[in-house]
Amino acid sequence: MERNEYIEQRNGGFYVAGTRVSLDSIVYSFKAGDSPETIRQNFSSLTLEQVYGAIAFYLAHEQEVDSNIPEGEEAIQKLI
Repeated sequence: MERNEYIEQRNGGFYVAGTRVSLDSIVYSFKAGDSPETIRQNFSSLTLEQVYGAIAFYLAHEQEVDSNIPEGEEAIQKLI
């Protein structure tokens, strides 16, 4: 996968670069029909540019990101 200024991969997941916000959380909101502006309001540490960048990354890598989401959910369940 090419380098992206908005998303980084670490600890087995995708995150908005330089933040603790997971791409999964943005994808859930996006798939639920939330606008980028609403997503920005829900994640006040992000800029609107970062939200749009994350959505663009997701749309360009949808299959890879979607396959990573269940893996992240499984990891969380193991911690609980």
